[in-house]
Amino acid sequence: MAKGKYDGTLNLPRTDFPMRANLPKREPEILDFWEKINVYEKVQEKTTGKPQFVLHDGPPYANGNIHLGHTLNKVIKDIIIKYKSMAGFDSPYVPGWDTHGLPIEQQAIKNLGLDRKRTDVVEFRHHCREYALKYVDIQKDQFKRLGVRGDWDNPYITLDPGFEAIQVKVFGEMAKKGYIYKGLKPVYWCADCETALAEAEIEYQDKTSPSIYVKFPVKDGKGVIPQDAFVVIWTTTPWTLPANTGIAVHPDFEYVIVQVEEEKYVVAKGLLEQVASDLDWNNYKIIEEFKGRKLERAICHHPFFDRDSLIILGEHVTLEAGTGCVHTAPGHGEDDFYVGRQYGLDVLSPVDSRGRFTEEAQQFKGLYVHDANENVIEELRNRDRLLLASNLQHQYPHCWRCKHPIIYRATEQWFASIDGFREKALAAIDQVEWIPSWGRERIYNMVRDRGDWCISRQRTWGVPIPIFYCRSCGETIINDQTIERISRLFAEHGSDIWFAKEAAELLPEGYQCEKCQGNTFDKETDIMDVWFDSGSSHFAVLKTRPQLRWPADMYLEGSDQHRGWFNSSLSTAVAVQGTSPYRKVLTHGFVVDEKGRKMSKSLGNVVDPLKLTRELGADILRLWVSSADYRNDVSVSENIIRQSAEAYRKIRNTCRFILGNICDFDPSRDRVEFDKLTELDRWALLKLDKLIRRVTRAYDQYEFHVVFHSIHNFCTVDLSNIYFDILKDKLYCSLPDDPERRAAQTVLYDIIQALVVMLTPILAFSSEEIWGFLRNENQPESVQLLDWPAANDLYQDDDLESRMSKVLSLREVVTKALEEARTSKIIGHSLGAWVVIYAEEEWLKLLDATTASEKLFIVSRLDIRPAGERSADAISLEGVDGVWVSVKPAQGEKCERCWIIEPSVGQDDDHSGLCKRCREVVNKL
Repeated sequence: MAKGKYDGTLNLPRTDFPMRANLPKREPEILDFWEKINVYEKVQEKTTGKPQFVLHDGPPYANGNIHLGHTLNKVIKDIIIKYKSMAGFDSPYVPGWDTHGLPIEQQAIKNLGLDRKRTDVVEFRHHCREYALKYVDIQKDQFKRLGVRGDWDNPYITLDPGFEAIQVKVFGEMAKKGYIYKGLKPVYWCADCETALAEAEIEYQDKTSPSIYVKFPVKDGKGVIPQDAFVVIWTTTPWTLPANTGIAVHPDFEYVIVQVEEEKYVVAKGLLEQVASDLDWNNYKIIEEFKGRKLERAICHHPFFDRDSLIILGEHVTLEAGTGCVHTAPGHGEDDFYVGRQYGLDVLSPVDSRGRFTEEAQQFKGLYVHDANENVIEELRNRDRLLLASNLQHQYPHCWRCKHPIIYRATEQWFASIDGFREKALAAIDQVEWIPSWGRERIYNMVRDRGDWCISRQRTWGVPIPIFYCRSCGETIINDQTIERISRLFAEHGSDIWFAKEAAELLPEGYQCEKCQGNTFDKETDIMDVWFDSGSSHFAVLKTRPQLRWPADMYLEGSDQHRGWFNSSLSTAVAVQGTSPYRKVLTHGFVVDEKGRKMSKSLGNVVDPLKLTRELGADILRLWVSSADYRNDVSVSENIIRQSAEAYRKIRNTCRFILGNICDFDPSRDRVEFDKLTELDRWALLKLDKLIRRVTRAYDQYEFHVVFHSIHNFCTVDLSNIYFDILKDKLYCSLPDDPERRAAQTVLYDIIQALVVMLTPILAFSSEEIWGFLRNENQPESVQLLDWPAANDLYQDDDLESRMSKVLSLREVVTKALEEARTSKIIGHSLGAWVVIYAEEEWLKLLDATTASEKLFIVSRLDIRPAGERSADAISLEGVDGVWVSVKPAQGEKCERCWIIEPSVGQDDDHSGLCKRCREVVNKL
């Protein structure tokens, strides 16, 4: 509305709710408000006694500032928790942190300049603890700044004595059931970190490795292979050849002896063509053919050591690559180890903890294994055992912490026997709801195929493995007495006491070895895998807090946790309790850039959530999270985030429009009953009801992108483009208490009451700000204390919806005709138009039934006439059959108050610039 002498007679919107959000300044004020009223406790008080929904927090690692992946994860969790608590559930949220492990050790060493091997163990652990707790506090503040609600004063932290005490009991229960054992096996080993690794600590990256074909001379062919022949193997790890004790062939594959010039070679027939191509065997001749089983226990010479290499049978041999004759080093490969054990092969692993060859590797002693490849190849070349050496780029396991390639190394480690409870675990997986559903297959296959869980680590910062050894007889000691004693000590002093005290002080007083009655003991020096820490959290958290229940209703983490936290938690729970620790598991994808690339500082594509929060506000990040289909990888850039800011602006402006136009509306006094509302108002409530149903269903199904798009579309299309557009004249120009104006205000009030609640899980801060302008003194302090809006069957009217849908489609094409008339200079603003609609009988009935008026089309005059009366200038409308429209300039003068052009303007000397409607309104004011 233009400024003029009648401004004071208009019902112009009035609200202190600002158009400019200024979220970076406003959000910290709202955080202080939540802190002041202790909103978490208030919500928990309100929901006490209601059905529970417990989302157990997967603990982030306390090492550095949060990144965008943390933001995605924590905001999704917060959306669920806030929705559940408003929808009638008691939904407590206890945040947690993972605080042990190698990265914290490395940071303590780096930041303080410590030498781990020279620093007192307890002192070193003290530094690690301080570092971890520092980042717990930092990350806690950063998560709170995102608007995440939780029991921040009482989080769970894996280094807490109480947590460690329960973890020890979990370990003890698994040992009691026979699931814990110590054994010599090849495990993933990081020479840089000097420790064993679990499968979950491995990531595959590209690596260029040597690719070599080696010939093993036959020593005893068992009457099948001539003594002057060679068995050919192929490998990409030449450094493992010093540990070779066998060659595996598949019992059912066809093998051949081929003559190539003066030499004879044994390879699988199915790979002969590829081998011949690689080795340039242009004129070879097959001289014999047989099944692999005939080669069993034939003997070859090791290619450069004075040692035999036994030919064995193995089902793991494939025809995908190589020669079908597989170099076997039981000390450096899992398949090698198991098949070698069946044949009694020596388990050689001439490599120390730093990845350097020991004296057992003879001439290679002291060399780092990956560097030694060239030395091994040269040795083979000098002994005429090398057929070909080239390079191959392939996927190779790397340590996920230091990013260096790992090795397989046979060492004595503590293991949890997955075989002991594998079938129970697989059965438990099928009792869980997996979201998305493919998660079931992923974890099922992992549990079905995984080997035993290596749970020991050769480090310092972690929970010690609570096992003792009798010095007299070597007996391993772990039982109810020792576990109970250690658990009590850890609960009182923390696990530092294990390193501060001697074994005798840690054992029950007067303890004797049951086997030999000895009374001198040593204690285990290894610590537990950190996945055992977090994998025990469901016991340490859910079982010890009366406000929580076990199993949890939901675990929610990134899709990498099928092999990580979901897996370790399942293992401990099934081993101890016989069932899964969760009822549902929801996974999200990774955060990637617009090109689908992983976030990386080297690529320069990292988006810092802390920076964006300072610049745009946390609600913009939260809106971005809700807009993405997180079940897949989520693309993000500053540009994408700023698009969310534009969507936020439209939603905010919608809410501001409503607040401004209900400024003089008192629901206790001015509310209009449903049966007295106009059809347009009832249509708006119908659309609101459908929105409530759609959004509620989407929240229940964890489809937050559907929530976002539904609300955004409702605000921009149903409200701003249609309902608000049509209402403005009524809201601004009618008498304040005009029944139709009050009816519209009734609907606007109901819309904003529902919208503010549906937005709360996503726009945590802005919804609180809006509620501050809606709330009266008898209503809850915080928007988070409101109940979820209920659907109302009264609002559903299929006939009204169908009629309005058709009329609005007509409105849309009439609007296009008005645009064309404006382009042709026939009219200026749409209020300068006189629109005549010529309609066939069906449309005439429809327009009459919906009382179509000038307000619907935002024009000054609207005539509806039978199609037979259409004028020559009437045009048909594309997209609407049976209707023609004519657009011409409206007749009369422009009203100074409402801008409508009509003949009644100028007919009153007192208000010569007003139309008849406006004169009547002004005269009553």
